[in-house]
Amino acid sequence: MHFQLTEEQRALRDGTRDLLEGRFDRDALRAAVDRPGVDRELWRELGEAGLFALCLPEAEGGVGLGLPEAVVVFEECGRALLPGPLVATFLAAGEVEGAASGETVVTAPYGSLLPWRDAADVVRGDTAGARPIASADPLTPLHALPEPAPVPLEATLLYAAEQLGSAGRTLDMAVQHARDREQFGQPIGAFQAVKHLCAEMLVRVELARAAVYAAAVTRDPVEVAAARLLADEAATQGARDSLQVHGGMGFTWEADVHLHLKRAWLRAELGGSARGAEEVLAAAL
Repeated sequence: MHFQLTEEQRALRDGTRDLLEGRFDRDALRAAVDRPGVDRELWRELGEAGLFALCLPEAEGGVGLGLPEAVVVFEECGRALLPGPLVATFLAAGEVEGAASGETVVTAPYGSLLPWRDAADVVRGDTAGARPIASADPLTPLHALPEPAPVPLEATLLYAAEQLGSAGRTLDMAVQHARDREQFGQPIGAFQAVKHLCAEMLVRVELARAAVYAAAVTRDPVEVAAARLLADEAATQGARDSLQVHGGMGFTWEADVHLHLKRAWLRAELGGSARGAEEVLAAAL
């Protein structure tokens, strides 16, 4: 079985990246940090581009693609650090009116957390007893639930894809900084310690990418659990290592890497607990 992207999938990836870079660049990201909320115009543009209807049959007005293509698209969303309940709205397409077109913002609890409750038009699932809590991620408002809600396999995988995209982005940021920043008359990337950090980040990203892409094809719950754990590690540890490569400036508010770390922490909980994924793998063994 081959897990390499097809020419059409690469075109989908590149087109999504171009769309997001043009519509949600760094200035837009920083504006979203200063004024949190769902950008309704952007949400509709994503709907018009077919993001939410990607897996709907063409007979129902969708794009007619599959979960592997959705993973490719959500990887780019994670790379761009796009805010909003993307996963819940995507999974609601075809079931909630206006979700596929981006006219309706949908959220749902996956695990013990409910993001974007007050900004959504539709809240799915049992949210009784939800209470607002402080979020580590300044781009994602949160409510906590007294009892964890079930997490669909697709939601777990799409969050893993977003983690993968974020891990790839923080790797790129670290490598670029290592090339540009000079100490003692040479780029810091020439120093062995920095080389090792970047190499370890690359290994984690590529392992996670292979696992996430494969799980999108097989839909096997055990492989999805493994992909989720590898993607969580790639995103969280990768952002930490990127902070180290950036040095003191990496810990400042102006640097974007801390936003990726905070979102990675949050996503690691939104797709259900890591312990749950570990239990799935342990049972399979």
